[in-house]
Amino acid sequence: MPYLVSGTNEYGSANLGRGSATVALRLARKLLREGYMDVRVCTPRGRVLQSSELDELAPPQETSDMAKGQQRSNREAKKPKKEKAKVIAAAPSRKEVTWQPDFGPAKKK
Repeated sequence: MPYLVSGTNEYGSANLGRGSATVALRLARKLLREGYMDVRVCTPRGRVLQSSELDELAPPQETSDMAKGQQRSNREAKKPKKEKAKVIAAAPSRKEVTWQPDFGPAKKK
């Protein structure tokens, strides 16, 4: 575990390892809320941060001028789909019935 969080309370001390800075920061703040004293976070490079220096672990806040829904993407806009005429299978045929000549009764053999 790259980050080691330690703290001392009236019953003893706790040394807990965490994999990322944000999780280690969250645990250190939780220990402070629970009344632990001398809460420290040791970074992977060996730097020991006291409880007053914990804000240095927090990732930098991104400042965005626009709301997320207003931001423009770099994706190319899609072309609109071509309208298709809907064909209803149950509808009667629109073909006109034309006159067909009658050749009279058929011959029987």
